Amino acid sequence: MPPKTSPPPARAPLTLDLSQMEIAAPLCSVFRRHLRSLGQKYTPERAQILSVLLEMDSLFQADELLARMKATGFRVSKATIYRTIKLLQDAGIIQQVLVDSEQAHYHLAYGAKPRDLIIDVETNRVISVEIPELIALRERLCREHGLIPKGHRLQIYASHRA
Repeated sequence: MPPKTSPPPARAPLTLDLSQMEIAAPLCSVFRRHLRSLGQKYTPERAQILSVLLEMDSLFQADELLARMKATGFRVSKATIYRTIKLLQDAGIIQQVLVDSEQAHYHLAYGAKPRDLIIDVETNRVISVEIPELIALRERLCREHGLIPKGHRLQIYASHRA
């Protein structure tokens, strides 16, 4: 007779902002399709990482994602976080933002408004800017070439001195 095992610890319920709900279903489907194309599974850990990621509205680092996972009661290894981040990047759901050479930063890309950034290279401060003219130019250029824009990324590196 197999030994009795205790049930897994209860996890804190994860709540999502309702404004994210219309994005969550397509993102889940996009991620599942990508994983399937690689012969990988959509595991509960990957689903939890994606859910927590949707709550993060700004740039984040892998360690911040891990801390948020633990704070919401989810147990996941650092290696799983890094592997899942790579898979999410490959699926086009998140993008890496190069702020400095020390630590990789990421932000949600799929289904989100484009985030154009100015990065102060002296302090690593990141300023999010909206440039309607850039969006109009993107739309026009794609239209002229018979394409449908899926997003864009502009990062400007700047300093206070010459």
